[in-house]
Amino acid sequence: MTGSRLPRVHRTEHSLIVAAPPAQLYDLIADAASWPAVFGPCAYVRHLSRTGHSERFELWAEVNGEVRRWTSRRTLDPERFYVGFRQEHSSPPVASMGGGWLLRRLPGRRTEVVLRHRFTTVGDDPVAPAGLLEALDRNSRSELAALARVAESGHPVREVVLTFTDTIELACPAETAYTFVERADLWAERLPHVSRSELTETAPGVQELAMETVTPDGSAHTTRSVRVCHRPGWIAYKQRVLPKLLLGHSGLWTFEEDAAGARASARHTVVIDPAAVPAVLGEGAGLADARSYVRKALGDNSRTTLSLAAGIGTAAR
Repeated sequence: MTGSRLPRVHRTEHSLIVAAPPAQLYDLIADAASWPAVFGPCAYVRHLSRTGHSERFELWAEVNGEVRRWTSRRTLDPERFYVGFRQEHSSPPVASMGGGWLLRRLPGRRTEVVLRHRFTTVGDDPVAPAGLLEALDRNSRSELAALARVAESGHPVREVVLTFTDTIELACPAETAYTFVERADLWAERLPHVSRSELTETAPGVQELAMETVTPDGSAHTTRSVRVCHRPGWIAYKQRVLPKLLLGHSGLWTFEEDAAGARASARHTVVIDPAAVPAVLGEGAGLADARSYVRKALGDNSRTTLSLAAGIGTAAR
């Protein structure tokens, strides 16, 4: 009697005790849309469907120095403080990947956060697991630390995590505006708040952007971002090097066109660093001041970019 051998299943478990109640941590884990701003490895999450306590999304994240994409399905159980996940379409050398987040309530408003993974490799590759285990260890520790950093800030999550969107009507085709945003290597010539920009395409549709921006008070900020481009509909980005006031920043440019006309939107999700507020905004400033400052600064820059993109049909070189 003959038969194929089942692939070996590799398992990992990482945990961290966090000084915050489980409900607060569960909300951060369950809100996948904010992950790029909260979690270091995650670049973009694009939801495909949501029904009840289940959801499907595409996720772009850094694994061993490169951006990879996969599709995942999650089940959410807020009563048990549990989130399970399974990749539907994995990227080689991963053949299958699944796991879950488990939150265990501890005395003193503390929580043990447990993150588990299980995976198999294509062809049961004997070499690939070492690199994958290393990546899972690095990313899991980073994600747990990020959760703790936000949850233990001493402020409700809604006060430190902020999402907002600006939309403008376009006087040009949506694809023209898309191209303006995609060609960020030209922003130093085209945008008044950008003094330097360097753009590198590391893979089809994946860009690295280094940029220096100038605020209204004349101070300069250097940022570095990874961007995922999907022509002609959207460009997502995640900042790796951040201004002092932020612990995380991700964004999404979207471009739409229909019988009513063309429009473009800029969405930002930021995580504010409460400890940095007095140094950046002055003694006596609080989180409300920081939210207003960030909303205005990022919103002004985005609206300027979109307004210039809207007229690029007559200004392009």
